[in-house]
Amino acid sequence: MAKDSYLVGLIGSGIGPSLSPALHEREAVRQGLRYAYRLIDIDTLAVPPEAVGDLLRAARDQGFDGLNITHPCKQLVIAHLDALTPQAEALGAVNTVVLDERGRATGHNTDVTGFAASFALGLPDAPLERIVQLGAGGAGAAVAHAALTLGAGRITVVDALPERAAALAAQLNRHFGEGRADGAGPDRLPALLARADGLVHATPTGMAAHPGLPLPAHLLRPGLWVAEVVYRPLETELLRTARALGCATLDGGGMAVFQAADAFRLFTGREPGTARMLADITELAGAVGAPK
Repeated sequence: MAKDSYLVGLIGSGIGPSLSPALHEREAVRQGLRYAYRLIDIDTLAVPPEAVGDLLRAARDQGFDGLNITHPCKQLVIAHLDALTPQAEALGAVNTVVLDERGRATGHNTDVTGFAASFALGLPDAPLERIVQLGAGGAGAAVAHAALTLGAGRITVVDALPERAAALAAQLNRHFGEGRADGAGPDRLPALLARADGLVHATPTGMAAHPGLPLPAHLLRPGLWVAEVVYRPLETELLRTARALGCATLDGGGMAVFQAADAFRLFTGREPGTARMLADITELAGAVGAPK
């Protein structure tokens, strides 16, 4: 008999403003489920990101059915899992952990499908020949995979740690074919953006806990589309600045909804109503997903 009661949570830093609890719990109510979604904030607990293994074990002991994982724990959690899906293994990042009745922890990544679905909905006609992406962390790996899956010709990953950008580019080239990705440091941003079709932002900058712009504003220009991963707030300083210049923009709300829907399906085995969840985030945090 299918369960009708679930306990899930989110592990990460600065997650107080997260809309994940509301997105999951609203959909659960519509499906007649008892569903509690807890925030496990490493800042509130005053523990380092490396404590994710201890937090996972505690969740298992407390009977959790699953966990979402966010910055800065998406890669660190892998060492503490029993199994990975092929996609999560290829990415080297996990944002969803399913705990079965035996306590076995399996890592998934729903960020790839979440970003791809949001981009297809919000920027369906965007040119994809040359893309610059800021950020080579867990979210960055996912959205780079999604962009190349959507048909991007070439993506250059820029990170404050050039070696991390190079490592992600090498991983992408192994998966998608040589010449599809490159890694770079921030010093190359001016030249890269001058000839790029679009910019994908995949760092924490712009989140409620990390306000600000992730790059100098003068590097943005009309004709460049800008896609954001941050969704709280929906209108980050990057999107506000880009929109004022006439750029087509995509906020992070659609990705948040589609990845949450995939996680809900993994946790419960039930089909979520994504249209209802998009309406939820519109109500919770403003208009989502449409190019401006």
